[in-house]
Amino acid sequence: MPVVAIPGSKSITARALFLAAAADGVTTLVRPLRSDDTEGFAEGLTRLGYRVGRTPDTWQVDGRPQGPAVAEADVYCRDGATTARFLPTLAAAGHGTYRFDASPQMRRRPLGPLSKALRDLGVDLRHAEKEGHHPLTIAAAGVEGGEVTLDAGQSSQYLTALLLLGPLTRRGLRITVTDLVSVPYVEITIAMMRAFGVEVSREGNTFVVPPGGYRAATYAVEPDASTASYFFAAAAVTPGGEVTVPGLGEGALQGDLGFVDVLRRMGARVTVGTDATTVRGTGELHGITVNMRDISDTMPTLAAIAPFASGPVRIEDVANTRVKECDRLEACAENLRRLGAEVATGPDWIEIRPGAPLATDTEIKSYGDHRIVMSFAVTGLRVPGISFDDPGCVRKTFPGFHEEFGALRARL
Repeated sequence: MPVVAIPGSKSITARALFLAAAADGVTTLVRPLRSDDTEGFAEGLTRLGYRVGRTPDTWQVDGRPQGPAVAEADVYCRDGATTARFLPTLAAAGHGTYRFDASPQMRRRPLGPLSKALRDLGVDLRHAEKEGHHPLTIAAAGVEGGEVTLDAGQSSQYLTALLLLGPLTRRGLRITVTDLVSVPYVEITIAMMRAFGVEVSREGNTFVVPPGGYRAATYAVEPDASTASYFFAAAAVTPGGEVTVPGLGEGALQGDLGFVDVLRRMGARVTVGTDATTVRGTGELHGITVNMRDISDTMPTLAAIAPFASGPVRIEDVANTRVKECDRLEACAENLRRLGAEVATGPDWIEIRPGAPLATDTEIKSYGDHRIVMSFAVTGLRVPGISFDDPGCVRKTFPGFHEEFGALRARL
């Protein structure tokens, strides 16, 4: 039975780095994800004057509740959305002038609602080129706190950034959200803040964050549930195939583990234990209509195996996938059509219909998006000759993906 060791969660590692930097004392992160995104986040902290010590299995961060140790810094956020959204928010709680920029891909991704909320809280934040996008400069003088309204309908990361900021403000925060996607990611944030000594409460659509700061902790990072989805899907499309992922079980923080429930509804056998999850392929996959608003990072995984289902697969309420590393909805549709699948799309949905056998020896267009490459690697288990125009973009979250997936392919 193949047991797959999945690298640490990107979402959890990024939040843990913010919390560690903000906490009073030295925090040890156990098994953090080492990838381009998280290395970029750690490097950003270093540029802001935080001490980050890294060994292969643990990272140690000297927290500074008062904010960055330098009065001026230039931070390059690479491709990382968490880096690009969380670090400016962290810097706002300090005192100094901090300039942030990011890759062309990340410059295209929106920041506007977060920028507006920070400005409403009195933060001096200026976008150097296009309003609501990187690059930006923050002239930080601490944050008083108080009440703020936020539209988190494009990304839950806007809300996470403000929640994380709350304990560093002088009065705490009351954040009222008018719209919100990817709710499970907000639940991850709140659970992790609790581990660092802060209790967030909720009154309807208002999140209440007390002032008073964070306490340092030793924090073990869960395996990445979004990344696990490719290995679970591999088992589901392989008759008699079986994959177990340790470290992800009943108590898992990440909502994306809910992807296995989608596989179960399609006909796979799924066992979620206390500290591991196993998926077995039964040789059949049924069509399904599924709302993936809360687990939209796994939408491409489902799209990539949809052609092997016996009926249509319709994925709904995923408009926010259009503002990820690329327009994932269109990227999936384009690549499925290249393979010869019949696909229809709308503003927030995609439907894949079963039919003709898929074309072999097809090159997948990655759009520089790690999740597109990893998803269509699963398609390649059943369709010979799939290749990628940019296979290396997986380094964003899983530098060793192709080796690990190749080893799984051999065992399946």
